[in-house]
Amino acid sequence: MATSGKIGVTTENIFPVIKKFLYSDHEIFLRELVANAVDATQKMKALAASGEFKGELGELQVRVELDEDAKVLKIIDNGIGMTEEEVDKYINQIAFSSAGEFLEKYKDQLSSIIGHFGLGFYSAFMVARKVTIATLSWKDGAKGVKWSCDGSPEYEMEPCDKTDRGTVITLYIDDEEKEYAGKNRIQGLLNKYCKFMPVPVVFGKEQEWKDGKYVDTEKDNIINKIDPLWARKPSELKEEDYMEFYRNLYPMQEDPLFYIHLNVDYPFNLTGILYFPKIKNNVEISRNKIQLYCNQMFVTDSVDNIVPDFLTLLHGVIDSPDIPLNVSRSYLQSDANVKKISTYITKKVADRLEDIFKNEREQWESKWDNLKLFIEYGMLSDEKFCDRAMKFALLKNTDNKYFSIEDYKKAIEAEQTDKDKKVVFLYATDTEAQYSYIEAARAKGYDVLLMDCQLDSHFVNLLETKVENAKFARVDSDSVDNLIAKEEKIRPELSDAEKNDLSEIFRAVMPSENEYYVQADNLGENAAPLLITQSEFMRRYREMSAMGGGMNFYGQMPASYNITVNMQNPLVARIMDAKKAQVKPEDVIPDADKDASEEVKKTVRDAKDAASEAHKAELKSFAESNEILKQISDLALLANGMLKGKALSDFISRSAKVVEDAYLK
Repeated sequence: MATSGKIGVTTENIFPVIKKFLYSDHEIFLRELVANAVDATQKMKALAASGEFKGELGELQVRVELDEDAKVLKIIDNGIGMTEEEVDKYINQIAFSSAGEFLEKYKDQLSSIIGHFGLGFYSAFMVARKVTIATLSWKDGAKGVKWSCDGSPEYEMEPCDKTDRGTVITLYIDDEEKEYAGKNRIQGLLNKYCKFMPVPVVFGKEQEWKDGKYVDTEKDNIINKIDPLWARKPSELKEEDYMEFYRNLYPMQEDPLFYIHLNVDYPFNLTGILYFPKIKNNVEISRNKIQLYCNQMFVTDSVDNIVPDFLTLLHGVIDSPDIPLNVSRSYLQSDANVKKISTYITKKVADRLEDIFKNEREQWESKWDNLKLFIEYGMLSDEKFCDRAMKFALLKNTDNKYFSIEDYKKAIEAEQTDKDKKVVFLYATDTEAQYSYIEAARAKGYDVLLMDCQLDSHFVNLLETKVENAKFARVDSDSVDNLIAKEEKIRPELSDAEKNDLSEIFRAVMPSENEYYVQADNLGENAAPLLITQSEFMRRYREMSAMGGGMNFYGQMPASYNITVNMQNPLVARIMDAKKAQVKPEDVIPDADKDASEEVKKTVRDAKDAASEAHKAELKSFAESNEILKQISDLALLANGMLKGKALSDFISRSAKVVEDAYLK
């Protein structure tokens, strides 16, 4: 006898809610329905294993059938099925799932059930205008039941003549969702979500090429592997097994550096394999390659906020029944189990890295250049990982030798400790562009690190907070004697007027797009006459700003450079002598009497301004006409890659004339 009634929900608008808000993607419906079918099949196995079911299990599998013309999709299983009472309890009462109570009863036979909240079935209404269930329970004497609903709270339930155990879910695809009535679309979703389900999932027949086209064979097309690598014991696997699995997951990628096999059953369940790809020098290129599974069913590959941000650079799979499935992915980041899993994975990654560092040091060094970006990113973004990584992170010098941070400090502290008892870590970012500065440091017996990673400007800042009594200085940020000052230096004694004149004449021959700060120093007779450097502070923070370090105001400021004039160099001495001979001192105009009228004071100010501008004009004229000044300035610019265009052409012509004068006259 047919019965009818209303589904037990608290609102008449439950279906619009399901369609719009339950899942972020409508395609999830197929994952949920196949998962329910797999659950029913796994429960059947558990009943047989417990001895409660003594009949023939048959070939346990889930079948997906599609009639493209009729736009009808079926999900068929030969699992436990349902009685009329169970349909009323588990289908008509939304969000009352049988998974929990079944799992508790048969926990010794079945490790887990995919579904948690009983909402998965209703995801079918996101794509279907009508859904029917035909089911027969495994229980003795059970009778077939048919349930149908057209997407309203009204349903119909009646007996049916189904004779084989299990359930058939039939979806009549809505015209607005007709993409889900296409074979290729369904095949793609099954490959995405179900390729590692623990029960065979069949969709159509395998095909072969015959007479110029693909034709169906008699063999079922099983789309999944029921025993994925991460579900097996590491002791059963070889290196080539892990590499083959990686190539199947990421067919276009280079082989990874190494891997971690995760396996934990307390205080939560987790398995998985994480691979370390060759990240090299781009943080963004390899993100979101970790696939998240729940009992071998794909959940997502957008693992942001599920694992720490730096771990999104890894590849591989994570599988845990403790990850909630039937809710929006945004809930994952606040779930307590997810937070525990995140902490555990971070610890296991650190354990693995430290183990390689301690026991396979040669291998660790050989792979460091491809690991460095990942390690630095982790240290910058995760405090606990940073504390662990301080033990195994490496520094590489310009001779391509590798050191732990602690060992490097010990190696350089005898030579590179300054007068303030700070150990100075010198570093370069480009060995070609900074060659002369590196050689100047080596000539003093100093070592220079190579810090050419995308994140090094941030990383240097971090290390200065972690390494006691140390500071970092880029090798071209000042003269090497100033970078590692051993004693107080005797600076040139110049009057304010002389300092101003010095600044004016050297700024006059510099490119106008930058800011320059001119200072006099004693660097020795044989040292270069002029040194152009960028201050460590400003350069570092500009680079951090460019990397999105939250200091954008530095990125908006013009580049600023320090010009150090070596007053002990003979060429500089000649320039200063010529300046004295050719440029008269600025006229000194006394200040107006404090009791003078405002008009008189203004007249005096105007006179001073006029005298200042006239003096600057003379200095500029002198600078632009002094060949030695222009030549040494251009040489300093050339050393920094700052001489371009017409200025470079003029320099070449001037240099050719210098050579001609020296050798042909």
